[in-house]
Amino acid sequence: MASGSSSRRRRDSSEMTAVSSNEQLRKIVHVDMDAFYASVEQRDNPDLRGQPVVVAWKGPRSVVCAASYEARKFGVRSAMPAVTAERLCPQAVFLPPDFTRYKAVSHAVREIFRRHTDFIEPLSLDEAYLDVTENKTGLPTATRVASSIRAQIWSELNLTASAGVAPNKFLAKIASDWKKPNGLFVIQPHEVVNFLRDLPIGRVPGVGRVTEKHLHSAGIKTIGDVQALELAQLEERFGRYGQRLYELARGIDHSPVVPNRVSKSISAEDTFPTDLPLPELQPAIHRLAEKVWNASRGNARQARTIVLKLKTREFTTLTRSLTPTEMPKSADQLAELAVSLFDRVDLGSSQLFRLAGVGLSNFQIEAELPLLSSNPATESVIEEFTAMVD
Repeated sequence: MASGSSSRRRRDSSEMTAVSSNEQLRKIVHVDMDAFYASVEQRDNPDLRGQPVVVAWKGPRSVVCAASYEARKFGVRSAMPAVTAERLCPQAVFLPPDFTRYKAVSHAVREIFRRHTDFIEPLSLDEAYLDVTENKTGLPTATRVASSIRAQIWSELNLTASAGVAPNKFLAKIASDWKKPNGLFVIQPHEVVNFLRDLPIGRVPGVGRVTEKHLHSAGIKTIGDVQALELAQLEERFGRYGQRLYELARGIDHSPVVPNRVSKSISAEDTFPTDLPLPELQPAIHRLAEKVWNASRGNARQARTIVLKLKTREFTTLTRSLTPTEMPKSADQLAELAVSLFDRVDLGSSQLFRLAGVGLSNFQIEAELPLLSSNPATESVIEEFTAMVD
């Protein structure tokens, strides 16, 4: 047993060294715009500068899309109910989101990115990974590239961005948050293990509240606690995720920057001012279908599946999906198919709903599309949407 354990430790050590050496060859930058939506509003209206700005529709069920740093001092955060934000900061200026304007600014930011590299993986309108292992401008270091990008964003768009520079995506994202707002932080390869040691385990991707609670119960509260465990111990406790924990705790992340990532799903949803019975949701379904249809036109693939999402008055989420023999040719046809899924929601005529959503998923290129039958087995229930349309 002792010999086998020793052999395993030697293999773990050699593998970690090899991976670490390989990771040093990569130069990754994560750029994150500071309080993006709120900052655009403050830039475009000088009267808002220095004031607490909250981007959200006002209403009992609205949530905060973005909050300026002046508003954050009062505890206002994104995804918080707007009524809570108003209670925390009654003097805040509430503005409805203008996604058309935000997308235009986001496009301008990405044009700046393209001056430096073609390897850009957007995560949302306000953040992206860049692989600048080789850059177009001939700058000698990734730090210089990140500094140049931030300077150009400020001089041309009058907005600030924070950036993180590291050997991989996992570390670069942590670094970009380190000196927010308007900061730049670099994690050098030789600093990785010591830098990670004291960070809370919740900073690891994939560690949500449930997983974090499970890890805490096992005595794992920091990344350093993971570093102290052998790979075999982590695999025994956490299965396949144990290896992922083992690697990330040592700053090992092989994930490449993927340009032009194709959406796996496209969807939109709406929360109603008052709860509605199922038949009265049809106008909303048509509005959402048009939104999803327009968003899907830029996708290089075809969707195979239509999804309907509903949330009841009691906050129970239901999803129903349909993979038809022929996909819709218009937004109206998409809406009709989504409405047809009402027949599979058997909760009684008195049930009220607070939210509805429409989505397209299971995107495949035309050559990949299999022949579908009208067998009900092609229909399925999907647990959740994964890519929301703004």
